[in-house]
Amino acid sequence: MTHASSLISALRSVALTVPDLTLAEDFFTRTWHLQVVARTNNALYFRGAGSDHHLLALHHAPGAARILHITLRARSLNALSLAAQKTVSAGGHVLAPTAPLTEPGGGQAVTLTDRDGRVFRLVYEDEQLDPIDVPDMPLRLAHVVLNSSHVENTRQFMEAALDFSMSDRTRIMAFMRCNNDHHSVALGDTDNNALNHIAFLMPDIDAVMRGGGRMQEAGFPIEWGPGRHGPGDNAFNYFIGPFDLVIEYTAEVEQIDDSYQTGQPSDWTWPPGRVDQWGISPPPSARLKEAQRAVVFAS
Repeated sequence: MTHASSLISALRSVALTVPDLTLAEDFFTRTWHLQVVARTNNALYFRGAGSDHHLLALHHAPGAARILHITLRARSLNALSLAAQKTVSAGGHVLAPTAPLTEPGGGQAVTLTDRDGRVFRLVYEDEQLDPIDVPDMPLRLAHVVLNSSHVENTRQFMEAALDFSMSDRTRIMAFMRCNNDHHSVALGDTDNNALNHIAFLMPDIDAVMRGGGRMQEAGFPIEWGPGRHGPGDNAFNYFIGPFDLVIEYTAEVEQIDDSYQTGQPSDWTWPPGRVDQWGISPPPSARLKEAQRAVVFAS
């Protein structure tokens, strides 16, 4: 039986380091269709069309892109201290105790890490923006997928520390839920602990497809898609953006509640040659699989 998290209400944003903020700004505004909502001397913050202050924070640092943290929105101020206690009990660490955030978006935040160095920042009372109506603009983040060299341990940590629950388990992935979205975080079975990809929720399938055309015209071919996943039932196109960042346009993510029965690998098998419901797209490209292992957490 899956349940919504008592501590976490949503996935808000992802923070990364990149070596070139000028290139990043051009790509994420002109091609990916986000807007810069704030900038500092060494960072850019990008919003979507929804009310989240930002979906993506990019900080300048030389070398390969690195992931700094996944930001989750807490349900209450008390949830921050509760999650910190539960994180320690689950074998993780508190990197920064609850305190006001001084970066754009603000709010009270606590920063936690699991045993493998995945960093989660929980924020409460962060700034909310008025939604805007811009065609083909991502509304919010749909989910983030993190690789795990031992998925069961990572799943248990997310359940114990953050009160996520597992919606579905396939042969290669565990889908973790905190609200009515089928998943906000998924864990991929791999031999490393990198960022697999970030998925941006589009208004509808047409926006996903037009985004695919826009990306191809800009020199970023579809690396997997178009397709419709099994778990989550969402339509998708995957790309490799600048700095080997794997990004997905998606739409129509399945909405579930506590009556949803957790699926097992035997529930999610495809006929030979298929990798999704539609069966149109070839499997993920070799380039995509390589990039899905490239962006690791900053130590």
